Amino acid sequence: MVEHFNLNQTVANSDPNTSFSHTQSLSASHSARTSSANTISGDKRFVCSYCSKRFRCFSQLTIHQRSHTGEKPYRCTLCGKSYIQKGHLYTHQRTHTGEKPYRCSLCGKGFIQKCTLDMHLRSHTGEKPYTCAKFCGKRFAQKTYLTTHERTHSGERPYACMECGKSFSQKSSLNVHLRSHTGEKPYSCSHCGKTHMRTHSGEKPYVCTVCGKRFAQKTYLRIHQRTHSGERPYSCMECGKCFAQKSSLNVHLRSHTGEKPYSCSECGKSYAYKQGFNTHQCFS
Repeated sequence: MVEHFNLNQTVANSDPNTSFSHTQSLSASHSARTSSANTISGDKRFVCSYCSKRFRCFSQLTIHQRSHTGEKPYRCTLCGKSYIQKGHLYTHQRTHTGEKPYRCSLCGKGFIQKCTLDMHLRSHTGEKPYTCAKFCGKRFAQKTYLTTHERTHSGERPYACMECGKSFSQKSSLNVHLRSHTGEKPYSCSHCGKTHMRTHSGEKPYVCTVCGKRFAQKTYLRIHQRTHSGERPYSCMECGKCFAQKSSLNVHLRSHTGEKPYSCSECGKSYAYKQGFNTHQCFS
């Protein structure tokens, strides 16, 4: 017997300090349907009317169906970003408050999410639970690193440019490529269009209190100060090596994943690092 559910519900915000609003409406035609508990699915009685996936709880089904409808009822009142689940909103709000409730007992570093702490702990323990079983047996601390690595074997490039059809193994590489079509310069100068600002005025308002060196941007000062403090906050989950800049860590990760994002349009040869790619172009 199949049961149909009508769900027209407005959930009031009972806590005035909580930054979300939730108005939820699911029509009868696209609501939950259930099948008998005696079927082969056991106690997974609630069936998604979009993809037939089964769930044990009606609440799980409701959350899942939002992946089909695109509904994101939990909205951050600070930045307007919306989420499918209330828990995801709470996690996001920590980026505004700076709260990091999950702390590493070995080094004291704090994290917004427990899963991020769990991944960080592997840099101490050396655990690498994700194995490239299909191809070479190489092991990784994070599943995302394994996925990227496996594409170096399979040649899979799931992110395709809608303009020219060129494909990429990572979405970030596609985003950079898209600027070649749009002409977008996200960090452009209002005076000359180049990606800088204070080179015209010579203004350098940010001063290092250790050596007196001045900088045009606060981020440059922060990176510079790490040369004095020795701080290297970005650590590789694979080998534990630490870096002062996140961009340096991202480049280093290619030594583990085997990713080669720089490809020559003439001969198709690929490079992991931009320096090698530029050298190749000079001699080609």
